Amino acid sequence: MPDTEKTEQERIIELARGIPYGWLTTVNGEGRLVARPMSPRDVTDEGEIWYFAERDSRDASEIMDNPNVGVTLNSGSTFVSFAGTAELVDDPAKKEELWDAAVEAWLPDGPHSSNAVLIKVTAESGEYWDTPGGRIATLISFVKAKVTGERYDGGENETVKL
Repeated sequence: MPDTEKTEQERIIELARGIPYGWLTTVNGEGRLVARPMSPRDVTDEGEIWYFAERDSRDASEIMDNPNVGVTLNSGSTFVSFAGTAELVDDPAKKEELWDAAVEAWLPDGPHSSNAVLIKVTAESGEYWDTPGGRIATLISFVKAKVTGERYDGGENETVKL
């Protein structure tokens, strides 16, 4: 693997780890995309994104029927998306490792509840957009594009194979 590709993989993982909320998109029984807000509990170096869910939830059911999913994360001027497959994982040690007080709000019976299950998304590809300097830098770039008549430079954008 070329060094630049490894750098892009590391960059997209680094960006994803810095974003606490996003959207998990599944495919329902009619073939329609369904997105819901979720908070990743971990993003691994290998491009695995871990979530908690209720075993009897709609998202868990949709994943069992069709494992193709999308993950979208956004914070300020950083946007990350992944496409991949998901599976339900019932690993008590992993649940314990990823458990925190935020998860308890949705699963009050704790990580060993029979209704607590993990969703593991294995990303196959991703794309990111990042504007170093945040919103101020974005605003300056917009103004510069308007004044000079040149195309807006939106910062870094890369497509990554994981």
